[in-house]
Amino acid sequence: MEKDNVAFTLHLSAKPGEIFTFGTYPQTVGGEDRTPIKWRVLQNSGSELFILSEYILDCRRYHGENADITWRDSDLRRWLNDEFYNAAFNDSEKRFIKTTHCADNGEGSADTEDKVFLPSVSEVKELTYKLDEVSLSAKRRAIATEFARIKKNDGCHLYVYNKKVKNDYITEEGEESGCSWWWLRTQHGSSSRAFFIGPRSSIRSYGRVNLACYGVRPALVIHFQ
Repeated sequence: MEKDNVAFTLHLSAKPGEIFTFGTYPQTVGGEDRTPIKWRVLQNSGSELFILSEYILDCRRYHGENADITWRDSDLRRWLNDEFYNAAFNDSEKRFIKTTHCADNGEGSADTEDKVFLPSVSEVKELTYKLDEVSLSAKRRAIATEFARIKKNDGCHLYVYNKKVKNDYITEEGEESGCSWWWLRTQHGSSSRAFFIGPRSSIRSYGRVNLACYGVRPALVIHFQ
């Protein structure tokens, strides 16, 4: 317990743009590993850190059916706050995860209280940077882990860019990888569609909720007790 508190005291000084690890999740093709999750700090209020996973960690539908659905009632919200939350964090880590009030969920979509969530459109605009901006904050463009890229038993299979536009690739450690698109929690005028990050860091509004090719970058707030 004391060791955990010391570790989080160090994170308390983390600046926006810095990366640290917290929790674990499968990231290799076999899915049998427990690899530490890399998070990028979006905001530091002094007592809380708003963080976003650096990589796309999984491929999921916003909702299992092409239906009118709100973020509050979506399958993806349920998965994040149950299956992912319990798989990624142990009891000691869960003590530091705040229940966050999430607004900007879309027209007619009630506010929610979430442990783990997707960024909203307004949060992405305020706290991430676009392609041509120079910043240390989180990139809107993202690549996926090997685990996120494999086809899942439910038919989800992440789209990975493989065309000619260089701005839709990211190079890490000398290796060039195509970006993938990832969900935001905010919905557009139609509750059968949701916003997502698409080509060249763009914010798109037409993602059908049952699309099986978009990724998930979880977000959460850590609070220091």
